[in-house]
Amino acid sequence: MRDTLADAAHFLNLSFTRLRGPRAAVESCPFWQKRCYDRNARDAREFTVKLRYLHRNPVTCGLVREVAEWEWSSFRHYALREVGVVEIESEWTAADRETKTCGGPPRVFLGHQACNRR
Repeated sequence: MRDTLADAAHFLNLSFTRLRGPRAAVESCPFWQKRCYDRNARDAREFTVKLRYLHRNPVTCGLVREVAEWEWSSFRHYALREVGVVEIESEWTAADRETKTCGGPPRVFLGHQACNRR
C-alpha cells in the first residue's frame, strides 16, 4: 500500500494531538494555522496560480528583490529547468535520469538572463 500526502498530513496531525493531548493541541498550540487548509490543485491553471503565489512570497516579504534570487524556491527549476537546493520531480527530471542512464548528452540550461524576462 502506498500512502498519500493527505495520509501523511493526517497521521502527523494525529500524532501531534496524541503527544500534546486534544485540548492542548487545539487551545494553546495548534499544529495548523487557523486560516490554512490543504487542498488539491484541480487543474493546470489552479496549479500555476498557486505556484506563482509561492514563488512570489519571498519578494512580497522583502527577502529578495527577484523571484529567482530565493535559493529555496522551485522557481529556477520551473523557469530554467535547473536542479536546485530543493529537489523537484517533474517531467524533465525524469527525462534527465533516463538520458543519463542511456549515456545521452547533458541538458543545456537557459541561464539566469531568462529569469528577468517577463
